[in-house]
Order: sequence, then C-alpha cells, then structure tokens
Amino acid sequence: MAIRVGVTIDRSSPVPLYHQLAEQLCTAIRSGQLQPGDPFENEIALAERLNLSRPTVRRAIQELVSQGLLLRRRGLGTTVANRKVHRRAELTSLYDDLKRDAGRPTTTVLQHELVRDQRVAAALDLPADAELLSIVRVRFSDNRPLAILRNWLPPSRADITRKQLEAQGLYDLLRDRGVRPVVAHQTIGARPPTAAERRHLGLKPSEPVLTMTRSAFDSAGNPVEYGDHCYRAQDYSIEVMIDER
Repeated sequence: MAIRVGVTIDRSSPVPLYHQLAEQLCTAIRSGQLQPGDPFENEIALAERLNLSRPTVRRAIQELVSQGLLLRRRGLGTTVANRKVHRRAELTSLYDDLKRDAGRPTTTVLQHELVRDQRVAAALDLPADAELLSIVRVRFSDNRPLAILRNWLPPSRADITRKQLEAQGLYDLLRDRGVRPVVAHQTIGARPPTAAERRHLGLKPSEPVLTMTRSAFDSAGNPVEYGDHCYRAQDYSIEVMIDER
C-alpha cells in the first residue's frame, strides 16, 4: 500500500504548484520517509487528495522520475528508486549530481600536468600538438570512492589549480570562468577494471566499472573539456529517456 506523504500547497506563492509538490516529495524520499521499493501514491489519488490537476501532478512525478528518484513500470505502477547515484543524460558533472543528491562529494587529485595527446586533441578539434591540462581525480561520495575522473582541458584553462579541483567540481570552476558547455558527444560502456582502478575504487577483480567518455563544447563550438571516466557499476547508473519518433 502506498504511503501518503504530507504535502502543503501554497496557492498564493509564485512558485509553480508542480514544483512545490515535486520538492516536498523529493524531501520525503531523501529523508527516508519513503524507502527504496515503496509503492508511490498514484497520480489520480494524489491529484484528488491535494485538489490539484492531473497534469500538475503528472509533471511533478515526471520531475522525480527524471531525477532518478522514482521508477515507472508498466503494470507495476510507480515505486521509489534505489539509492544508487543516478546521472541523467545531460550536461552536468558528477560533483553537481552528488550535491543534488546530498552525497557530500570530496576529491583527491592524482595527476595535474600539461601534456600533449593527439587522440584527445582530435576529440576537441584542436591541433595535434596542442598543450592540454591533464587531470586525474578520485571522486568520493560520503567518503566512499565512486569514480576515477580523467579530464583534459584546452590550454586556455591551464590556470585551474590542483587545490581548486580538490575544493570544487570541474564544471563549477569552468562556470566561474564564464565557460558553459552546451553540447557534447558522449559514449557509455562497461569493462573490467585495471589494477590501479581496482585499488583506487576498492573493487574485486570480478567487479566491472561503468565507463563514460565525453567531448564537450560551448555555444560557439569552442572545446570545453574531454573526459574519460570510470565508475563503480554497483553504485552508479546513467538514466536516459527515449521517445518514439
């Protein structure tokens, strides 16, 4: 039986009704009031109980589905998702995702140096001999290792320091410099971990890593960053919404 979450809707507030509802339901999930696997109150019952329109309730629920907090299954209804870190297929960083999910991100920088790499330069549409800032970090969530993040930045971003990378997310640092990625080519895969990855992520040889590579560009088509990341597969998932065309 679905648990009814107490919700207060302020119709005089400038905050949209769907957003008020989504925020309070989100709080109920993240606080543990709603547990992974719990059945979620259906759209019609929630709309009637709160005297809201079905489109308003549907939009709020879809917001939680998009955040990876709810799962919709045909014939089974809507349930609370498990507590993996979910990344939506959008241009956010892992640091942003962990902050959003109250994951208390921390970072250890393993490498910070200028390099030349023809493969990465080609992915960023830069000359083959371009000097790139190469950084390798281990990202932790609640003091548990979650990912190894390898990134290469164009020479204009070589001012980013090791200390800054330990205190902030990469995309936060780029936004501070007026750089905003708006389009990217991204590839997702899986493979066995290397010995170094097993050591840094605390994995057994049989446990796989989820991989993601990304070439990101700003609105003018300038290269922003190239990333080659791996994640503990049991603690991380990437969610993609697809539509029938």
